Amino acid sequence: MTINKNLGIAVVNGGSSAEAEVSRISARGVIAALEENYEQVYNLELNTGIAKALADCRAEVVFPVVHGPPGEDGTLQGFLEIMGLPYVGSDVHASSAAMDKIIAKHIFRERDLPLARQVVVHRKQGVPTAVEHIGKQLGHQVVVKPARQGSALGVSLTSNANQLHEAVEAAFYLDEHLLIEQRITGKEITVGVLDTDTGSEPFPVIEIITPENTWYDYKHRYTQGLSEHIMPAALSPEQTQRLKAIAVAAHEALGCRDLSRADFVVPDDTEEVLLEVNTMPGMTPTSLYPEGAGGYGLSFAELVSYLIERAYNRTS
Repeated sequence: MTINKNLGIAVVNGGSSAEAEVSRISARGVIAALEENYEQVYNLELNTGIAKALADCRAEVVFPVVHGPPGEDGTLQGFLEIMGLPYVGSDVHASSAAMDKIIAKHIFRERDLPLARQVVVHRKQGVPTAVEHIGKQLGHQVVVKPARQGSALGVSLTSNANQLHEAVEAAFYLDEHLLIEQRITGKEITVGVLDTDTGSEPFPVIEIITPENTWYDYKHRYTQGLSEHIMPAALSPEQTQRLKAIAVAAHEALGCRDLSRADFVVPDDTEEVLLEVNTMPGMTPTSLYPEGAGGYGLSFAELVSYLIERAYNRTS
């Protein structure tokens, strides 16, 4: 890989989403890694002045280290397309589809990927009606998810009707559409995917372990020491290969570009359940995607440089 050390690189982060601070933490790590190979790296906040900031620094390629809308849902990507600036990551359509869990599940189902049973509810139904519908279809042991949030924001695991009512009410504050999935107990698993010149390649499978009676929620994702990552995960070779194949299939089904990370729950050694795909995985010190890249054989500096050069060379 040739390094164009004089490239003007804009690392766009922050913004108005609930994940903005995580985005800024990720960006600091990406900037430090890029500065090992590049001389012009700029830290830009995603706000109303972004067009001027990109012009002022004469950016030649953009690394959008953004989580949640409007940075990860296709909005920023469309803006960069209009600006004529190459950027790291998925394009408008893939970003939008992956960010909306309901749309993504439709796409995965068309590809026969393994999914949990689900129902969708809308804020207009009202909380009591939504809860009644969920109970009839799935029972009360479910996972409540706002359709268009990341980092497990607004996600709740419920075991009874009271918990379900509280979870639905809280989630409706974040999104008018909720995805409700059957709650499946098992290992929490993730697999990163990286596009190469020969196709999409999976990273080693990682198992995430959190303290007893907890799960990989927002707090456990971003607090040092609250989760343990096992790489490679202690799974059979057959299951490991299935997980890698599903991660790549999901990446390709959504039309993802450059990178993604697929999350799973694995109830036993014969079954895997795909939960979601992240088009711009976290890049913080506790994040799984850089760790998987290390297992694949790429240091963090090598990874971010590879992504920059890949994006720049798409249009140069």
